[in-house]
Amino acid sequence: MESFADKEIATTQGLDSDSRKLVLDTVRQLKKRLLTKENILEFDKNNIFPEKIIRKMLSPDIGLQLLFIPEEYGGVGGGAQDSCAVTREMAKICLGIATAFFAIQLGADPLLVGGTEAQKQRWLSTIADGNALVAYAVTEPDAGSNLAAIKTTADPVRNEAGEISGYKINGTKQFISTGGYADLITLLANTPEGPAFFVVEKGTKGFDQGKGEEKHGIRASNTSPLAFTDVFVPVENLIGGVPGKGLKQANKVFGYTRLMVAAMGLGAGEAALEIVIPYAKERIQFGSPLSEKQGYTHKLVVPHAVRLEAAAVYIDEVALKLDSDEEDFQVEGSIGKLFATETANRAADDAMQALGGYGYIAEYEVEKIKRDVKITCIYEGTSEIMQNIISVFRWKKTRKTKGAFYRNIGAEMENLDAALSDAGCRFYGLAAMALNDTINLVHANRLTKKQYVMFALADMMTHVEVGASMARKAKALAEAADPRTERLKAMSRIFANEVAQLVAQNILKILMGSGIFDQKTISAFMETISYNALISSYQNIINDMDQVADILFKR
Repeated sequence: MESFADKEIATTQGLDSDSRKLVLDTVRQLKKRLLTKENILEFDKNNIFPEKIIRKMLSPDIGLQLLFIPEEYGGVGGGAQDSCAVTREMAKICLGIATAFFAIQLGADPLLVGGTEAQKQRWLSTIADGNALVAYAVTEPDAGSNLAAIKTTADPVRNEAGEISGYKINGTKQFISTGGYADLITLLANTPEGPAFFVVEKGTKGFDQGKGEEKHGIRASNTSPLAFTDVFVPVENLIGGVPGKGLKQANKVFGYTRLMVAAMGLGAGEAALEIVIPYAKERIQFGSPLSEKQGYTHKLVVPHAVRLEAAAVYIDEVALKLDSDEEDFQVEGSIGKLFATETANRAADDAMQALGGYGYIAEYEVEKIKRDVKITCIYEGTSEIMQNIISVFRWKKTRKTKGAFYRNIGAEMENLDAALSDAGCRFYGLAAMALNDTINLVHANRLTKKQYVMFALADMMTHVEVGASMARKAKALAEAADPRTERLKAMSRIFANEVAQLVAQNILKILMGSGIFDQKTISAFMETISYNALISSYQNIINDMDQVADILFKR
């Protein structure tokens, strides 16, 4: 499926479109040389972490890691758009390999955002030279996504003059990508002043890199426990040189890293459809191809193609913001991750169904994609953690702006509908206004304490914001007379229906499920949010799906 990120956009950071295309072409060449279908299936079947191939990808003649290293440390200074595009393309080949590559970028992030100049010169240059596999060691057996609950300690060690000469580290880390092979790790541990990141190098006394886990999916990646027993690291290895700043450093990159996981999920979901669509054109059932049967196209393919397109548009929009602004985009990163990964997981599941018995056979790859893609809903924060972040922060944003946040989106969509009446903008606008009123209702009745209610809000918030991005993109393409305009407008109408129906359903879930509202109050609120107008989004939906199917299957 085509990415809108391929079009050049003026930004303050990142590669120009020609340079990005060159990097993407390099990734695609890997599929012909190092990452062939036969190799990928072998890695998966035999649980092989292809260390030599990964290191080859970092070697001077390929050097993919240069993408995320700033130019002053030997890299090419790519931005979020570049990293998303490359991660997405690599995930189309193999999500396990993409995970191994992402681990290097993730491990470098504490140095990028918090390292001293000397630390960056030392370790980022080493990574740029292709001499280091890197791991990000944060997760612990009992802490999970709650970084504040980590138990690994870093106790100061003083010299004869009473100065801190280093730290002695004790504890364990769990589920560390590339942990068993990493040449250096960035480790989060508790100092007396609070959590801090340290660089720990392979071979340090007391540092044990455990055996890789046998996993359900991403079997071409390594996931290992790490143990630290009186591991001494010199004070120069304290990232930033000041203890207690680790959580701030971790939170600073969450918007970025979670968007990368969103791109990984997106690539995997697209890979599944790229197998299913050609199959449907060739597979004859009851006298005609599957691609001509609505029961196949409209159930198993079109909805997923639409959602993946919506995910791609949203990821591109947030990546552009990250490249243009230093502001924190943790919520946007969480929305991207939640929507793209859950979408890809569902797409892969239906891809197996679409191939019938062949979908269950390794040779056809979709069963591997399904096993692989599930992890994207778990690592870098589970979908439930994402729902919690989205609902809490957007609830607070709504209250702080006195409702202006979603009201402005609603007004923007109304204006877009006036200029572009056939892209579903009206329903995005109605959904945004209804969501705003629902947040205020939930707040007024103290339902924010009920996590299930907050999760329902998170799903509404996610769909409304992703839908708004879809509408903006449709308008931009229309103004540019882009040949993809009609395709995106049809997809936007279909997605607008999904947004409207999800918002309507979740409002009912909150109103009736909470048990605190009488029928009169419920009826009055439904009238306030224009409920009947919301559910009218089904108008002409089957014809829209026919149009998208015609495009996808080239009928």
